Amino acid sequence: MDAARPTRARFVFEGLALAAVLLATPACDRLAAGSGRNARVREDLVTANRILVHQKILDNYGHVSARSAEDPFLFFLSRELAPGLVTAGDLVEYGLDGEPVEASSRPAYAERFIHAAIYESRPDVKAVVHCHTPSVIPFADSSVPLRPMYNMSRFLAAGVPIFEIRDRSDAARMLVADARIAQALARTLGGAAVVLMRGHGAVVVGGSISAAVSRSVYLDLNAQMQAAAIALGGTVTYLESERPLSGPEVVEGDHPYDRNWEFWKRQALGN
Repeated sequence: MDAARPTRARFVFEGLALAAVLLATPACDRLAAGSGRNARVREDLVTANRILVHQKILDNYGHVSARSAEDPFLFFLSRELAPGLVTAGDLVEYGLDGEPVEASSRPAYAERFIHAAIYESRPDVKAVVHCHTPSVIPFADSSVPLRPMYNMSRFLAAGVPIFEIRDRSDAARMLVADARIAQALARTLGGAAVVLMRGHGAVVVGGSISAAVSRSVYLDLNAQMQAAAIALGGTVTYLESERPLSGPEVVEGDHPYDRNWEFWKRQALGN
């Protein structure tokens, strides 16, 4: 087995553990609990679309997805639609092959395979954002590496790989529109939090929806700050990774993102 992709075995183990818990729960309680878990995921995914538009990370293009809380082999992503218009009724459940679980005539994002391939290769990832944020394009298209400028972008310290889609002769219009190209992108991402796409944009992952959203915002801010610092013409001092964040709010290496989420949610939803 390829040591870099132990995904299936890990998912099977986790799935069996979940099944054991569910079987020990009365049927009516299982139904309510299952509905509740994914109901929250779907609600937060709609909010994520709103926040990312409000923060100018997504425009009329780009998309954000979330892994199912009930089945790690499934994820939710909107039908093809401008992110600012997404509602719960627009969300579609997909398998890790990038195909909808239930047949539908509704148009799908051509690049849904990005999400499928990353969820398949990264069991730790619970949410994925694909954006075309202008601030990151210079770093995707040049030899200048994107590096962390401040504390909230420390997730960049492990490195930011660049996916060169133009190396793929089967790529049409520079879109990651099939499983093979998406798997190549996932391999380039590796264990990082962000992968840049030359001439295209970026993909950001997180261990939660709020983490992926916050990382996307801080990725944009970091790129702007780094470009400004380089323009000053002096020596730029970047953050290193030897002093990780710590504290009760930090979970699985993520920043304490909940404060951001609640504030940005109120801003984006107007309440």
